[in-house]
Amino acid sequence: MIDSAMPLHSLRHLNSFRLPVHSRKLINVSSISMLEALLPIDEAVLVLGGGSNMLFTQDYDGLILHNQLLGIDISHDDDFHYVTGAGGENWHDLVMKCAELGLGGIENLALIPGTVGAAPVQNIGAYGVELRDVCQSVEAYDLDSGLKHVFNTEQCQFAYRDSLFKSYRRYVITSVTLKLTKYWQPTLDYGELKTWSAQLSQHPTPLQVANQVIMIRDKKLPNPDLIPNVGSFFKNPLVSLASAQALKTRFPNMPQYPANGEVKLAAGWLIDHIGLKGHSIGGAAVHEHQALVLINKQDATSQDVIGLAQHIRVLVEEYFGVVIEPEVNFIDANGYSHLDKAISNV
Repeated sequence: MIDSAMPLHSLRHLNSFRLPVHSRKLINVSSISMLEALLPIDEAVLVLGGGSNMLFTQDYDGLILHNQLLGIDISHDDDFHYVTGAGGENWHDLVMKCAELGLGGIENLALIPGTVGAAPVQNIGAYGVELRDVCQSVEAYDLDSGLKHVFNTEQCQFAYRDSLFKSYRRYVITSVTLKLTKYWQPTLDYGELKTWSAQLSQHPTPLQVANQVIMIRDKKLPNPDLIPNVGSFFKNPLVSLASAQALKTRFPNMPQYPANGEVKLAAGWLIDHIGLKGHSIGGAAVHEHQALVLINKQDATSQDVIGLAQHIRVLVEEYFGVVIEPEVNFIDANGYSHLDKAISNV
């Protein structure tokens, strides 16, 4: 437990749920030389960027490294553009810079909150595109050894909202290099992008796609600067083909998407279908327009959010026989945790 006699550092501005939590230590890392001077680190460490995918369930009894590394470098060869963003750069700003320059490949990932350094951890994705589709390499420092590593795409072990950096948390990502083809074709076969593109007389530019994604997301998702939230709270569950067929028989309108021999369901649809939009526990609530998003409606506590998340998960399993898992990272006093442990500590 944190020694109450020690000065505490507020993390309210470093988590997009704006929960009133604290850490024992906090260091803002703004240069590689500053980071190297700190390494190796033999204590509990949590690396934070924008805190857009973190749910603190308790005060953190350790050191927070706030990644503030900045800088964007762009180079080219005959076939590709290579875009390197420092770990502390805002991800959406990088997307828009590329789109404005006519560099296609990441425009579908516009308006995803967080930093460049956080993007590989979750293998962020939206509208048919994932980071692994365009990632050439990730530069990271091992907090234990102090050594720098450069991981290629295969070594990053990308999977659905997963990566090496999510399973081994002792890396701080200092930069990400994207490999964007000069022979870009837009990815427009997902949801409302497909409907929009069908009305066009010619292929849109990367900037036009990015702006359309922003428009779609603005309609569906609350701005975390105005309504505190961590974006999509739950992962879209994967089920077997047989389970998917049985569910389709019961619920003919249920959205389903092929996924490497399995079927991906829309977690938001499942939550919405059982009437949980707007449902609240304490100060936490399911967003009224997007059931996949939980919001800090009014002075929510960690316990409010945990209780609401568990309530949703239980009802979805009871109604559909499908288990949905959180996409958000749970952080307790000792570091990364999970929903079941958080519930037991409430």
